[in-house]
Amino acid sequence: MKKLYPLKYSDIVYKYSREYDIDPYLVFSVIKAESNFNPDAVSHKSAYGLMQVTSTTGEWIAEQMKIEDFTLNKLFDPEYNIPMGCWYIDNLRKEFGDNMDVVLAAYNAGRGNVQKWLNDTEHSKDGKNLHYIPFKETDKYVKKVKVNYKIYKFLYDK
Repeated sequence: MKKLYPLKYSDIVYKYSREYDIDPYLVFSVIKAESNFNPDAVSHKSAYGLMQVTSTTGEWIAEQMKIEDFTLNKLFDPEYNIPMGCWYIDNLRKEFGDNMDVVLAAYNAGRGNVQKWLNDTEHSKDGKNLHYIPFKETDKYVKKVKVNYKIYKFLYDK
């Protein structure tokens, strides 16, 4: 099972999960769901690298993180991609709170979509939780990351 759920890039993951106070197993779970640990992954929506950061989001994150020499190719470098992905999860958590379902939905579908869903009683009864995610891909994504997380915790959290 540990071959299917590796702790690749653990030095970088542990460093930045500590810096941004994120459970490292969540970061491994996102990487597993996003790219299956392929640093050269490119999605059909033009998201790049381990944590599948899009070029526009990458540019914005680089600006926020004060990364001055950002280029699209850096998204293929785990030394850039993982810190940027961790920063982004933390940024979403600051907006949406510690509800990981909402944070993960925003990571996948964008914060604007999630804000709309939270403001719509069809998707959120209380404006804080999503009881229905209208994008099937995002609903599957959130569930996949949560399953990955449970497996990582089971395998490695001793």
